[in-house]
Amino acid sequence: MKNARSVTFSLIALALMVTCGFTQSKYFTKSGSITFDASGALEDIKAENKKATFVLDAKTGAIELAVLLKAFSFERALMQEHFNENYVESDMYPKSTYKGKITNFSDVDLSHDGSYPVKISGKLTLHGDTKELPAKGIFIVKDGKVSGTASFTITLSDFDIEIPAIVKDKISKTVNIHVDVWLDPLP
Repeated sequence: MKNARSVTFSLIALALMVTCGFTQSKYFTKSGSITFDASGALEDIKAENKKATFVLDAKTGAIELAVLLKAFSFERALMQEHFNENYVESDMYPKSTYKGKITNFSDVDLSHDGSYPVKISGKLTLHGDTKELPAKGIFIVKDGKVSGTASFTITLSDFDIEIPAIVKDKISKTVNIHVDVWLDPLP
């Protein structure tokens, strides 16, 4: 009799999860892509990092993004060296983080295919400074897979990153950043 009740309860619970559109509570990646463009009038300065960590809490819309600065790859090794030693000082400040919340997360349905524009409120920490940085992005759900993109612009001086006068025409004072993530549900 006890086993019959247990089986019945399990079947009811499973049916409720299926009919309620049960979704994972957290999504995660360790291979997100962040690109940035700080090209100035005289030189293209672009880099990519394919090792960004991203977590989405599907219950609250909270997000966290973290990236090790030394993992950015540049076209020229000298640019990468200057980036790490002279600008972001990655030995002293090894990572950058973005923590925030999707303010319109109630408009996103991760259990149904679609494209969902999102507004993000959060804080970026870079070079030892933390600043409010709103962003816009899109979550795409296709065949049960979740991906997301976001773009934003930062001003280097807001994060106490100085551009020496000798290279002021080579490096933009603002940096365009683009994030791409492909998410897996956490078990």
